[in-house]
Amino acid sequence: MTYQKERESLSQTDRLKRTYYDLLRDDLDQFIIDYALIESYHNFRLKAEEYPFVEKRELKPRALLPDMEYENQNSCLVIFLEDTILDIHKKYIHFFDVNRTTKTNLLRSKSLPFDQELDRYQKYLESAHFFNFLRDLLPVDYALLIQRDQTAVRNRYSLSHYHVRIDWPIADATEDMARNLRYISKELYEKGDKWAEDLQKKFFEYHALPMMVGGRRTAAIVAAQYLSRLDFISTVYVGSSETRCLIRLSEKGVAKFILMKFSEGEVRRIVEDHNLNIRIFNKNYVVIKEGKDCICIFKTSYALTEQALPPIDGKLRHEIKDINWLRVATQSILPKPGIRDFAPLPQNLIYS
Repeated sequence: MTYQKERESLSQTDRLKRTYYDLLRDDLDQFIIDYALIESYHNFRLKAEEYPFVEKRELKPRALLPDMEYENQNSCLVIFLEDTILDIHKKYIHFFDVNRTTKTNLLRSKSLPFDQELDRYQKYLESAHFFNFLRDLLPVDYALLIQRDQTAVRNRYSLSHYHVRIDWPIADATEDMARNLRYISKELYEKGDKWAEDLQKKFFEYHALPMMVGGRRTAAIVAAQYLSRLDFISTVYVGSSETRCLIRLSEKGVAKFILMKFSEGEVRRIVEDHNLNIRIFNKNYVVIKEGKDCICIFKTSYALTEQALPPIDGKLRHEIKDINWLRVATQSILPKPGIRDFAPLPQNLIYS
């Protein structure tokens, strides 16, 4: 069950907190897109390898994805909370003293690039060096946890824990989703093994993934489902070396970010569609030039269909229809990271 409140139902104090969180999330979006996509492209080029661009068909709901991992693609898993997660949740989200981002813990780890000069204030998002600190920790196994500092008198967020394991069983996550959508009344196997198996397949589709994908992505959707039970919003980012994309799971739904290459003719049509000057487009939307081709950041967001929403009448459902639980909601070319004066360009490409 999802308990998060819409902004309009919050107190003025909590609205301010939500606004501040949204602003920080915008900056985090920009940084992680750069890390997961643009830096990955340069990793390939540095090794004189062609970048494996995502095909448009891979962005369709229920698409089958290539079963191949690319070692040059940056992977990551980041959990960003609007508030502070309580200790009662440590059973399933492992954030302990031993993996807190203290100087002692970080220096103890031989795999991290920190020395005695480490500034303990770097872990706060307001620090000028925060994103350097975050970049150093992104390759670490499991998840990074960014949350509100409960001890601060003002709104302050910090990267509080690293190497955070998500240990909630997939069956429990599926059960939680299915109860909310009224496909079951109590427990996952109440209608038999086939019903439970079908619901587990739908759990992955609900989060825009094929059945039983790699570890980070499974951990991400399980975390997103678990955190949806809390009374504040959260965002989970997962960068995958298999899908070559960045996936963001939040109260807004699922979004995927990829690098997309456009030919000279395609760019000409795009700028004509949006009444833009080609120079303006190149300066503000093109992240990489590859000969005459332009590489841009493409975002696809998804919306739930009726079958993946709680029934209006609240009654128990008696069948799982074999139809899409997701549809493509929006498609757009994003301004490159750091550009603040230009908006995304809507561009329907997936089904073209």
